[in-house]
Amino acid sequence: MFVGTLIYGLVNSVVLALVALGFSLTFGVSGVSNFAYGALYITAGFLAWMLLHWAGLPYVLAAPLAIVIVGLLGALLYRLVLQRVRGLVLNEVIATFAIGLAILELFRYLGFVGFEYTLPQFYDGSVELFGVVLDVQRLLIIVIGVVLAAGMWLFTHHTRLGLAFRGIAQEEQTALTLGIDSDRIAMISVGVGAGMAALAAIVILPLGTISVSKGYDVLLNALAVCIVGGLGSTGGAVLAAFLIGMTQTFTSTYLENHWVMVVPLVAILIVLGVKPSGLIGHSKELEERI
Repeated sequence: MFVGTLIYGLVNSVVLALVALGFSLTFGVSGVSNFAYGALYITAGFLAWMLLHWAGLPYVLAAPLAIVIVGLLGALLYRLVLQRVRGLVLNEVIATFAIGLAILELFRYLGFVGFEYTLPQFYDGSVELFGVVLDVQRLLIIVIGVVLAAGMWLFTHHTRLGLAFRGIAQEEQTALTLGIDSDRIAMISVGVGAGMAALAAIVILPLGTISVSKGYDVLLNALAVCIVGGLGSTGGAVLAAFLIGMTQTFTSTYLENHWVMVVPLVAILIVLGVKPSGLIGHSKELEERI
C-alpha cells in the first residue's frame, strides 16, 4: 500500500507541476497573474473534444490544434486586455478572473455539462511497477512532465527568445535598453503559458471527464503551487508540486478524500505566514520592505 501511495503520489505531483508551469512562466516573465488560466485549460479540453467529435479530425490532429488555438487566445488576451492594465496588479487580477469566469460559465450556459465530454487516452493499457498496476496514461504524464520541465530549462537558457524571457524577468529596464520589446515578450509569454495549460489539459483530462468546475480547481492548484514554491520560480513550482502532490495522495489514502481539497489552502496559509516569498521565491520579505 505504501509503495502504491508513493507511485500515485508521484503521478499527482507531476500533474500539479504540469498544471502550474505555464502560470509560473507567465508570471515570472511578464509579472502578470493570469487568473483566466483555469478557463484556458478547460477551453483546450472542450476544443479538442469539439474538433474530434464535431469536425471529425483524428485525435493526433485535434489535440495539437487545440493547444495552438489556446496559445493564440492567450496572446490575444494580452494584446487586447492585459497590455492596457499591465503593472496594475489588482486590475490584472480582476480583468483576467472576470474573463476566465465568463469563459467557464459560457461553456456551462451552452450545455457543456455531463459525463460524455471525455478525451481518449493516448494508449489504453497498463504496466506493473514494483507490484503496483499503473495505467500507461499516468506513466506518460510522468514522462511528459519531465520532458516539459527539461525543455523549459533548455528553452530559457539556450535559445534567443528564451534568453529574452530571462532578460525581461530579471531586469526589464536594462532589457529595454538592449532593444528587447518587453510588450512583445510579455505577449509571447502569456501565449506560451496558455499553450502549456492546454498541453497539460490534453495530457491530464483523459483520466476523467471535462467539466467546467475543473477550471476553478486548476486555477486553485496552480496558485497554490506557485505561491508555495515562490511566484516566478520554476524550480520552486516543481518542488511545491511534489510537496503538495505527495501530501494530497497520503491524505486521500490514510484520511478521507474530502480533506484533499484542503491541502492546497493549508499550504498557502502556512507559507504566507512563515515565508511569504515562497520556498524558492525572489520577492522581498516583509522585514526587507519596512
